Amino acid sequence: MLARRCLADGLPRRWTHVQAVGAKAERVAPALPDEDQAVLIAAAWLHDVGYAGRLAHTGFHPLDGGRWLRGQGFDERITCLVANHSCAIIEAEERGLAAELASEFPAEESVTADALLYCDMTTGPDGQDFEVAQRLAEIDKHYGEGHVVTRFIRRAAPLIISAVDRTEQRLEAAGLGQPM
Repeated sequence: MLARRCLADGLPRRWTHVQAVGAKAERVAPALPDEDQAVLIAAAWLHDVGYAGRLAHTGFHPLDGGRWLRGQGFDERITCLVANHSCAIIEAEERGLAAELASEFPAEESVTADALLYCDMTTGPDGQDFEVAQRLAEIDKHYGEGHVVTRFIRRAAPLIISAVDRTEQRLEAAGLGQPM
């Protein structure tokens, strides 16, 4: 698997997170339209590939991952979901990369984008299940006051919580409950 080759050896903790996000996406996918299920699963398994040292050119993993996936010939929708996962445009603004991200990778507002965010933002760094508020607090604490990621996560929190809430409602409507 591609994500394993990129992350497992150099970033084992990140790989643990990715495995849990991918597994959660597999459980969430049946709540999506048939044509979106494989897209969600692929994007979940690939969402953090931009952290891999050899791929990290800008230091902003969604953009680096999206660019690399595009260069590898991945489906454009998957590359855009990876490049924009979990409100990446807000962090891109904090890093001065918003124009690049937006021009190269159009963001989609969809049940699939919400589901990807849900899978990422309800999964901790060691693969543990978190409520979204716990995950946001963990990120805030990990990076600390003044860090670009802390500024981003505080700005993005209302959007993240809304996307998680929408996904949880879809899961309930589909009879899947919360696949934690």
